[in-house]
Amino acid sequence: MDLDSHAEELASDLGVDNEEVKADLQNLVTYSVPIDEAKQSLRRKYGDGDGGSSGPTTKSIGEIDPDAGNVSVTGVVLTAGKRSIRYQGDDHEIVEGELADETGRIDFTAWEDFGLEAGQTLTVGNAGVREWNGQPELNLGEHTSITESDDALDVPYEIGGEASLTDLETGDRAATVEVVVLECERRTIDGRDGETEILSGVLGDESGRLPFTCWDPRPEIEPDATLRLENVYVREFRGVPEVNVSEYTTVDVLDAEIEVGTDAPSMTIGEAVSGGGVYDVELSGNLIEVRDGSGLIQRCPECGRVVQKNQCRTHGEVDGEDDLRVKAILDDGTGTVTVVLDDEVTAEVYGGDLDDAREQAREAMDQSVVAETIRERVVGREYRVRGHLSVDEYGANLDATTFAECDDDPAARASAFLAEVDG
Repeated sequence: MDLDSHAEELASDLGVDNEEVKADLQNLVTYSVPIDEAKQSLRRKYGDGDGGSSGPTTKSIGEIDPDAGNVSVTGVVLTAGKRSIRYQGDDHEIVEGELADETGRIDFTAWEDFGLEAGQTLTVGNAGVREWNGQPELNLGEHTSITESDDALDVPYEIGGEASLTDLETGDRAATVEVVVLECERRTIDGRDGETEILSGVLGDESGRLPFTCWDPRPEIEPDATLRLENVYVREFRGVPEVNVSEYTTVDVLDAEIEVGTDAPSMTIGEAVSGGGVYDVELSGNLIEVRDGSGLIQRCPECGRVVQKNQCRTHGEVDGEDDLRVKAILDDGTGTVTVVLDDEVTAEVYGGDLDDAREQAREAMDQSVVAETIRERVVGREYRVRGHLSVDEYGANLDATTFAECDDDPAARASAFLAEVDG
């Protein structure tokens, strides 16, 4: 059954306008809500007894779960920021942010202009609840009522969205950061409306660094600029959090210096992987394996992917270009991660450049000898690796920027560990 048929059937059951139900159903499906769950949500919204409660339930924020249906809550707006999305072929302006009371906080999306601002204490009536990224989220629409209170609600959370870069997580909205632009380039990509110019690069502050994309290029965003960015959102790109600057972001140049932190947070592998992607992190462990596809490899000249027997998965038969790479398994007892070394770091580990690798492969008439040489030099040793960690359904990968053998005294580390356990 297609979406139109689902909407028509549901509208008939509920006695509600078909186009209104179709729009609501399309909205939920667009945000990856399963069709059966979306229909149940709309039955609750329009008061059908078979779908659940006929009206919203008053709850504290900490009590709300993804199956709560429609709720009424009172809370403080921690953040509120505009963003544009593509909905049913048209651009639609929404407001996203976070609402909190004494028991917790929850993300919200407002599909109507309620004039929401950070710091307001509001009673929100008949807000829909859906699951987003595994958590409940409030949806404020045309059937939602908003009443502002003059009595401020005291909540244990900071109002306004001020954050350091390391505080930001995928899914954060309407955040404010003060940063230095460390890297910036203008690129042309295939956007939803065809070719689109964007800015991309790296931002830094005292806490660390994160990549960014600016979808509405601003002249203020340039290398070495010190900026205050209000109303940015964070999404995952290539497995790590990325700051997104939109047309609704306020960009102000600061007359101040920000000293960018040079140290990456040091974590166990288990801790880093369970937390998802981390843009800049330091991991230590034993290198237990050099995987196939390491050493002297060939890449597609069109897309850069590794090719086998001059066959690219995307471009078919190609003349592969030689390159150096290492894919190795690092293990610290709490977990494992695949460490990927680029050509420069691989050359340091190998002890020679690309020409040296070609020569060794020619003499042996076997390019796998390069990987074997690397394997003999690194397997079984302990390394400290810094880089960008991405985690997806295929596992955890760390694209290394530095790769160095640990020089810590094992006896001293063992003593420190025992002291920690005894403590």
